[in-house]
Amino acid sequence: MIADVVVGLQYGDEGKGKVTHHLCRSGGYTHVLRFNGGCNAGHTIFHEGRKFITHHIPAGVFFGIKSIIGNGCVLDPVQFFRELTELQEGGIRTEGKIFIANNCHVITDSHKEEDGKDTTIGTTKRGNGPAYRDKYDRKGLLAKEVPELKPYLIDLYDEFYVKDPDAKVLCEGAQAFGLDIDWGDYPYVTSSHCLTSSVFLNGIPHTAIRDVWGVAKAYETYVGAKKFQPDNNIMLDKIQQVGQEFGATTGRVRQCNWLNLSFLKRSVLMNSVNKLVINKLDVLKETETWNVINKDDRDKNFYEFFSKEIDFKERIIKEFDSIQTPFEIIFSQSPEQI
Repeated sequence: MIADVVVGLQYGDEGKGKVTHHLCRSGGYTHVLRFNGGCNAGHTIFHEGRKFITHHIPAGVFFGIKSIIGNGCVLDPVQFFRELTELQEGGIRTEGKIFIANNCHVITDSHKEEDGKDTTIGTTKRGNGPAYRDKYDRKGLLAKEVPELKPYLIDLYDEFYVKDPDAKVLCEGAQAFGLDIDWGDYPYVTSSHCLTSSVFLNGIPHTAIRDVWGVAKAYETYVGAKKFQPDNNIMLDKIQQVGQEFGATTGRVRQCNWLNLSFLKRSVLMNSVNKLVINKLDVLKETETWNVINKDDRDKNFYEFFSKEIDFKERIIKEFDSIQTPFEIIFSQSPEQI
């Protein structure tokens, strides 16, 4: 088996869907596996001139690749079937291409009702947190216990170790390192594990990992209850407008801040990234702002300012000079090009 992984390196909304879509087009994969999160994720994908927003269903379906929602995810059947309909109405063939791990946990109406009362964390109110809690409290509902999901069920052991041991799998992550339940800014985090290592929980052996594609933006964004964007910062307000920073799942405004190089390096190392994609350089070109933070403590104002794009790029490259393994940085635009 060969497995490549796509992970978010900041706080979500980095453009993972675009990278996954690009790799599906050119990578020769037999499977695409979504390995964490639920319908609190929103991957924006441009396919054949049309815009799609997926929440549960992996990007492989756009290319007829077997697409699996793994057991590391939680699934809302209502959203799942809504998404199926939207894809079909958009001209995407889904029959025989979309599957759900039989041991994936299910989001129920009571989970969504409970999550809808959140006023402190700033969740998407889609029921993910309560569903994960019940999973670990051994009170959860499995996909194989829901009759309407039966046509889509798959056993990941049987699929990867019996039927297709030579599978070439693209593992699609949701959310990001800064939202990870263990490594994010707790309690302002999601309810799942967002690192490369969580791929292994979905039955992928660590020996299969080939490339880890870490995705970031040339600045940072965050959606949630904590304070993230400095007040009265005209340039960050402009980046927010030019970058159209609104959540794909909730439509909420994304708070913006400068790229934190120290945080990005930590995320790259802990996710074993060897291919780093920096998205949305075109937004900084339009706003003519090339700033970074080089310390984890934002309050101490360790800012670096650049007047040229080339200086900004060289500073990012310099930050990763010490990584000895083969390492590639790809600077990208928005929304479609890599």
